[in-house]
Amino acid sequence: MTKAKSLTLKPTLGATLIGAATFATMTLAYTPSSPECIAPANAGGGWDFTCRAVGKSLEDQGLIDTPMAVENMPGGGGGLAFGEVAANRGSDSDLIVAASSATATRLAQGAYPGHSMDQVRWLSAIGADYGVIAVAADSEIKNLPELLDMIKADPAAVKVGGGSSAGGWDHLKVLIALFAHGMMDVADVQYEAFDGGGEAVDQLLAGEVIAFTGDVSEAKRFVDQGDIRVLAILSHERLPGEFADFPTAKEQGVDAVGANWRGFYAPAGMSDEAYNAWVAKISDMYASDAWKEVMAANGLAPLELQGADFEEFVAESVDQIQTISQMIGIID
Repeated sequence: MTKAKSLTLKPTLGATLIGAATFATMTLAYTPSSPECIAPANAGGGWDFTCRAVGKSLEDQGLIDTPMAVENMPGGGGGLAFGEVAANRGSDSDLIVAASSATATRLAQGAYPGHSMDQVRWLSAIGADYGVIAVAADSEIKNLPELLDMIKADPAAVKVGGGSSAGGWDHLKVLIALFAHGMMDVADVQYEAFDGGGEAVDQLLAGEVIAFTGDVSEAKRFVDQGDIRVLAILSHERLPGEFADFPTAKEQGVDAVGANWRGFYAPAGMSDEAYNAWVAKISDMYASDAWKEVMAANGLAPLELQGADFEEFVAESVDQIQTISQMIGIID
């Protein structure tokens, strides 16, 4: 039997680790005079949080000399901001832009017409909300391979529910797991889209779907309420603290990782000096105890990727999402 192509996102953790002295030298080499972050959505969402939390942390830790201005630029699911940066602010070395898995998904699916990931420079991740696949607490399904085998055997009979639209991130996570488990024709998988994870879990408990796909931060409260049981978390290794009891897909023999990452890109024409300095500043911030507290308070799990490793990670993510999106007919 031919082994299925793995759809694991494979950052080489630590491959871009640079000595503290090097980081310090790079940071001193360039300091933005008017640091700015574009949040490609209205205030209050995940991209807005990314800009504001990181801006405050950079300032608090003395990594920038002046407060970071935040500009909210909603439109096109991030497409308006991406186009503005690519067309009009391509050489602004003081500018960074909040991004996430949604950015990679929309680039992969052509939702930013005329644009591609190589029109910007990818800076750094600042954490991730990993995907989970779960069942009702009283389900007879014992582990992730058992669920995936059921779907492979009769895709029409096993419906999975999530809080994103068809072709969205919740849908893609279960397809990544199935593809890694050897199911090549994932177009037949039955996915039911609901208005958020809460409604999806309600339908799971009502028996309308057999499994739930979502993020660890939203799943945790349903676990605590005794409603669901997590079959697998789509992380590289078990998460710390209150999430440590959730088994990974990888430890069950399913080489699938699905991280709803948060991070930044920068204008393509940003100087190398500025790019390296921003990477260093965000890396230093990420390594701090203060940022670890911010992550814990906001449900973010570790994802340490900077510079070239982060760009490789995003490129692989876009390629994989594009492959699956073609398989299920989202794009040609």
